[in-house]
Amino acid sequence: MEKATYYNPADLAKFGNISEWQPEMGRKFFDYYGEVFKEGALTEREKALIALAVAHAVQCPYCIDAYTVDSLQKGADEAQMMEAVHVAAAIKGGAALVHGVQMMNKAKELSM
Repeated sequence: MEKATYYNPADLAKFGNISEWQPEMGRKFFDYYGEVFKEGALTEREKALIALAVAHAVQCPYCIDAYTVDSLQKGADEAQMMEAVHVAAAIKGGAALVHGVQMMNKAKELSM
């Protein structure tokens, strides 16, 4: 039995339904999405790990579920997946901290 969550895990399977009310835009999005995740300069496994990291940075539970599965299916191991999450955490934390410079600049400006 699945535990209750704010997000309904069954909704992930309904992702394709976003085309229902705007078919042309949905088609364009899914065409683009499909192209992005094809093998290119990066392997499909590398792209899945990037997507997993970004999913954590943007805190999307649907994406976390989807790209956990995708990363495993594409050959990533647990250590690689957790390392990707740590990279996301470091970047997100650094982004918050570097904005502290803006706060410092403004505080200095106001105290002059």
